[in-house]
Amino acid sequence: MPVKNRFAELLPEITEWRRDLHENPEILFDTHRTSKVVADKLREFGCDEVVEGIGRTGVVGVIRGKTDGGKVIGLRADMDALPIHEQTGVAYASKTDGAMHACGHDGHTAMLLGAAKYLSETRNFDGSVVVIFQPAEEGGGGGREMCEDGMMDRWNIQEVYGMHNWPGKPVGSFSIRPGAFFAATDVFDIHLEGRGGHAAKPQEVVDTTLMAAQLVTALQSIVSRNADPTKNIVVSVTSFETSSKAFNVIPQRVHIKGTVRTMDADMRDLAERRMTEISEGIAATFGGTVRMDYQRNYPVMANHDEQTAFAADVARAVSGDCEDAPLVMGGEDFAFMLEERPGAYILVGNGDTAPVHHPEYDFTDEAIPAGCSWWAEIVERRMPAA
Repeated sequence: MPVKNRFAELLPEITEWRRDLHENPEILFDTHRTSKVVADKLREFGCDEVVEGIGRTGVVGVIRGKTDGGKVIGLRADMDALPIHEQTGVAYASKTDGAMHACGHDGHTAMLLGAAKYLSETRNFDGSVVVIFQPAEEGGGGGREMCEDGMMDRWNIQEVYGMHNWPGKPVGSFSIRPGAFFAATDVFDIHLEGRGGHAAKPQEVVDTTLMAAQLVTALQSIVSRNADPTKNIVVSVTSFETSSKAFNVIPQRVHIKGTVRTMDADMRDLAERRMTEISEGIAATFGGTVRMDYQRNYPVMANHDEQTAFAADVARAVSGDCEDAPLVMGGEDFAFMLEERPGAYILVGNGDTAPVHHPEYDFTDEAIPAGCSWWAEIVERRMPAA
């Protein structure tokens, strides 16, 4: 494996950064400590420009090459943790109750810091690198906020690349796919109103629990009977809450919520339209009323063909292989950056670990040299020194 020797040397130091971040997780945009650690290290490395507060708490560093051919490449890592109570038992476990790095963003940040340190030392490229450290990937849309802050135009970023660790893949191996990769992630809240009353007198009520139960089942007909079976769509109800907790009361109100995942615009439109029609129809059938709030969150994350082929070539140079990745129905707000600029997103193996978003998950530090090498090679191969 032609992992750069410098990253093997830096592994203990980068591991130390990663574990410090793991001990001190921060959620959504509240990455104040993490952002300061990142900014301080970028200045220590000698980055030519370090700017904080992009997309609220994001950090951007600029590293100029030995020559300036005018090309600018962006490299992005996410920084935020999840509201999960850690159960790993590791010595560097989260010191913040109810928060942990359960998706490996601590590893992503540490790997990009390692690449930034190396690129600041060597500068063996023709152009500029913009290292992007983003908050609030886990549902907050930090990528969108950084783009809306004008990041792409401010630094004239022409291409952008991102990476995520992947449990179940051999440590340091890679996989990628062109086109649609991660799903659009929408959320819904459905509020049903009936007429509550005594459970022993159902003839006097408009039963919202029966109404909601029918609705949960009927929503699955969107996938089984409305959607093109050759296309990917998930409709999941994840919460069912009534306005009464008593065993002998039929509640006045029921609130259900969940998520919709799709891979193209037609399926996204279909899901929203049919959810509205089905909800209104069932509420009317049972004599109740309904209010649905459907929120479109992250769009489909789609890799660009040319940049994907290039990213795969770089991965093969680093690890010897790069597999075709499967479609992922999870969301990823790197999608907003790929809507503004061509680029690609790749998966790096995390080994046989707990899955992401699990309380026993931990990033595998042995993947660091491969991840750092991929980012560094992206720069040096895409912008070879004149």
